[in-house]
Amino acid sequence: MERTPGRVLVIVPTYNERENLPMIAGRLRAALPDAHLLVADDNSPDGTGDIADELAAADDHVHVLHRPGKQGLGAAYIAGFRWGLDEGYDVLVEMDADGSHQPEELHKLLDAVADGADLAIGSRYVPGGKVVNWPVSRELLSRGANTYVGIMLGLPVRDATAGFRAYRASTLEKIGLNDVDSQGYCFQIDLTLRTVRQGLRAAEVPITFVERTVGNSKMSRKVILEALWRVTMWGVTGWQERFRPRR
Repeated sequence: MERTPGRVLVIVPTYNERENLPMIAGRLRAALPDAHLLVADDNSPDGTGDIADELAAADDHVHVLHRPGKQGLGAAYIAGFRWGLDEGYDVLVEMDADGSHQPEELHKLLDAVADGADLAIGSRYVPGGKVVNWPVSRELLSRGANTYVGIMLGLPVRDATAGFRAYRASTLEKIGLNDVDSQGYCFQIDLTLRTVRQGLRAAEVPITFVERTVGNSKMSRKVILEALWRVTMWGVTGWQERFRPRR
């Protein structure tokens, strides 16, 4: 029997996802009828925001947050988190609009939260997790990046860059969202690091990640370089603090 640890809000950032949004919204509503969906649209030129408004008009479990322009994944999630916290949701979920995250697997994350996790991560790299339709080179890059993150930051997580995750509202309130300005992969690493450093529990559950079949990926060289730079700086700072002589 599926367990729901309170009121659940699934936040789906969108930018030019008009072809994917109705599909992913329908699958989510079928998989977890009690969960609410918040579409955080960055003023998509292709009219994704209008599609979201149509979905919301037809379903009181769908909500739309219209944002003034493309400001990045991290900023969209932060805005969604704040909206959800203001509305009193107990669990806030990150999920992509492109179908790479399977709504049918969301119950695994919610079960982990119900079992006491402060952050549940849908992981590609724990036993049972897998990636579908990625070239070998991209999977090696992703695995290598996560290995580097683990070494530099000492995180007890195999898939710190994963974007399918569920936070307790109390976790987001404790880790401090006001000074988060990282984006993309780095945003996920940043919030994972903040969670662990607060002494909170991050749990990983295996998922199947499926590469998008419609639309274009938002991943860019800039996002990857930002993540590499920030992780290196966070790691160096952490080592300096750890080995600084005590007086």
